[in-house]
Formats: sequence, structure tokens, C-alpha cells
Amino acid sequence: MSASLLSANRISKSFGGVQALSEVSIAIRPGEIYGLIGPNGAGKTTFFNVLTGLYPADAGDFEFDGAALDARAPHEVARRGIAREFWTFDPLQARNAHLNLNKLGVHVAEYVVDMYGTTDSPLHGGMPTDRFVVAWPTYDDEIDAHLVEARRVTESEDCRQSPIVTEEWIESTAGASILPHCVRVEIPLDAESMFAAAPADALAWRIRVRRATQWAVAAGYGVHGFFTDTESKRGQYVLTKRARPHSNGTRP
Repeated sequence: MSASLLSANRISKSFGGVQALSEVSIAIRPGEIYGLIGPNGAGKTTFFNVLTGLYPADAGDFEFDGAALDARAPHEVARRGIAREFWTFDPLQARNAHLNLNKLGVHVAEYVVDMYGTTDSPLHGGMPTDRFVVAWPTYDDEIDAHLVEARRVTESEDCRQSPIVTEEWIESTAGASILPHCVRVEIPLDAESMFAAAPADALAWRIRVRRATQWAVAAGYGVHGFFTDTESKRGQYVLTKRARPHSNGTRP
């Protein structure tokens, strides 16, 4: 049996009084493909963030390709060969949208319909498990570029006032030769409670967001930021066409 390419030995991490990771150990040999699954809050993202140097571990250590990997900065981890992480989050989860796009600087790579299948889990509410697949780079300059773009588009009045993609708006743009540079996809702020208390409403939101996002991606838009609209009390994804030069900071 070949030696492990990546191993984790009893990794622990807590935030205040919350134990995010408790003595997690894995061993992955060359050529093997592993995935971490679990409910929201299980520690999946925290594990990867500790692995790649974003958070220090409270206890335990990593080894990659025969050398210790713990207590390294993200750019040092990247130089060793761990350059990008992928994970998923539910597009209806406003808190996760803010964390991923505005704090971590991820790139939304794909929208996947019913990624994990429909289950009876309380976390899923019996609904299709649509997910964003996101890529998180471990190079600081790439993360910074994503965060700058997220801040730029969410502070832009053009983007904050851009059209919200609805079925009616999609129909109105049929045959249009020019589309706006920015559009928004709206989500509820209370999806977690809606899954349990109002599943029919949650399903309607799921279908609405799926349709809007799929249309936008097909039209050449990418998801670049997220903000909360205090007036409508809704979350807003900001989707833009490719970045272009700007001089006054008001228009991406």
C-alpha cells in the first residue's frame, strides 16, 4: 500500500464556545478522490480552511507529500500544490451567500440542479437540493481580486438598481440585442425557517431562483457579489457581464 499523499491527524478547531472540528483524521493516497459530506455547520469548510492555512488548527497536524503542512499561510500551501478548493452551498441561504462571495472571495463555477437528490432531511425540507459549486483559490492575490470585485459591484448604484431577473423580465428581453451589464437574482432572507414552516413557499423560491440563475448564466452573466436590500428585506445576488474598465467607481 502506498504512503499517504495527504494526511490529517486529530485536527481540532473551535470558535468561541463552538467546536467546529474535533480530532478529525484522514489519510488519502495518490490517485484517490475524496469528498466531505455533511449538514450545514458540520465543519466541512472549516476543515478545508484549516488545511489551506486560512485558520490555524487548535490541535493536530497535516502532512502533504511527506512534509508538515500545518501553521502555513495560504500562499505557502498553494506553492506546495494545494491551489484550489471546491465546495457547494445552497443559493437560497443568504448567510452562506454573504460569507462565500463577500468574505471568502470564492468564484461561482456552476449551478447544479438537485445535486444531492430530494431527501426527507430537515435541512432540505423535502425540496430539490440545488447548489452553487464554488471554487476558492488559495493564492492571496486571486482572493483579493474576487473580494475587490464583490465590493465594487455591490457598492455600484447601477448594479444595486439593476433589473431583478423574473419570468416576466426574461420574456420581455426575448430577442433583445443588448442586455444590461448588471442584473440581480433575488432570494428570501429566511430560507432556513421557510423550509420547515412553509415548504410550498420555499419550493416556489427554489424554482424561481433556479430559472433566473440558469437564464443569467446562459446569457453570459457570472455571480460576483451579494447584498441585503433593506427596503425589500430580500437578499440580492449581483450578476455581471465580464469586467470592463471604469474611471469613477460608480459603474462596473
